[in-house]
Amino acid sequence: MTISNFASAIGKMIKTEDKLKKLAEILEKGTSKAGTRAIGLLREEPSFRGVIGLFASYYNKTDNFEIRKAIEEFLNDLKDQSVTEEVIAELRKQWKPETLSMLVSSCWQSGLDYSDYTIDFAEVFLRGDYVTAFECLTLIEETAHELSSEKKEEVLKLLDRNPLSPGSEKAALKSELLLILKR
Repeated sequence: MTISNFASAIGKMIKTEDKLKKLAEILEKGTSKAGTRAIGLLREEPSFRGVIGLFASYYNKTDNFEIRKAIEEFLNDLKDQSVTEEVIAELRKQWKPETLSMLVSSCWQSGLDYSDYTIDFAEVFLRGDYVTAFECLTLIEETAHELSSEKKEEVLKLLDRNPLSPGSEKAALKSELLLILKR
């Protein structure tokens, strides 16, 4: 890497940090209108590292319906395949059930390819509530035909190692998921 390339990379990092700080400030201290406007403007430009984490964190702590809706719409409209890793990193965190469900739903809504992360969705299926588990089942079902037999076996083993109570509402979903993976 040349010195000018390094300087450019550092400049972009600083700009990204500045953007994240400004966005966090608007979300924390601004009005609902300012927050939804800022989120809307971000939909017009390329995604940058950290924005998904910031949105997940804010979504998790706010009860503001307008801001939550704007965040959902932003994440549902992601079109850059390179952000999938950042979305999955957020799914691996311990969020409130509604935040976790929103993140999984956004994976399905965006239409991005998450087939490399099937095991992550199976883990979220197990720890999430019923709605989240249903979203995970839908995502896994859509990509099951693309999975290698090794990947399917890995997910099946994970599901087998983590039994659910026979009468629980997720038990029927788990049975359906097992059938999907065994096809």
